[in-house]
Amino acid sequence: MSSIQQNIEHITSQIESAQQKCGRPRESVQLLAVSKTKPIEAILDAAQCGQRTFGENYVQEGVDKVKHFNQTHPELDLEWHFIGPIQSNKTRLVAEHFDWVHTIDRTKTAQRLNDQRPENMPPLQVLIQVNTSGEQSKSGISGNDIFTLAELISSLPNLTLRGVMSIPANVPDYQSQLAEFEKLAELKQQLADKHDNIDTLSMGMSGDMDAAIHAGSTMVRIGTAIFGARDYPKSS
Repeated sequence: MSSIQQNIEHITSQIESAQQKCGRPRESVQLLAVSKTKPIEAILDAAQCGQRTFGENYVQEGVDKVKHFNQTHPELDLEWHFIGPIQSNKTRLVAEHFDWVHTIDRTKTAQRLNDQRPENMPPLQVLIQVNTSGEQSKSGISGNDIFTLAELISSLPNLTLRGVMSIPANVPDYQSQLAEFEKLAELKQQLADKHDNIDTLSMGMSGDMDAAIHAGSTMVRIGTAIFGARDYPKSS
């Protein structure tokens, strides 16, 4: 058994335990394997263990991986999520290659993704990124503006609004984590009252996964705990 397979089994067990503790049904939380900076071989290893959804933060790196697996392993039918910030000059690449986008926080980005989505592809599944902590260093729209953006996205034929995503403040204690996540869960519920197809809460990583699941997360984003420490390129 590979270390990646062991790691996936361990994380899956943790997810199941967290679901059970808060009375949620099994398989109500999806594991998104964050594969940024990781080589093709590591992703293939995870895919051969049954993992099908992968998250990428960097556009060109992600596009290269999507193309590789579409060409060499189409039978795996992987689902690719873009979870990083989107620059305006990169929206076409994202629209043409990814299945999901988690990080829409501007009307301009939503409009460009819609206009650049190829007609032969299904609608892009999208989430609104919300800045629940109020930290200026974090991306995301404020909770007060989410409904205006949601109205726009819902009017765009090549996008399907599925829910919300956040990267909360880095707080160590469970109760503080839970409070952050409950803010986003409330916003998701308010959106669901107004729009169809709202079923996704993308929140929770290795250090705060239990609190996220307790608050209602449907998708946790796990990278290092699956693939090991990331090897970022050194700047020259």
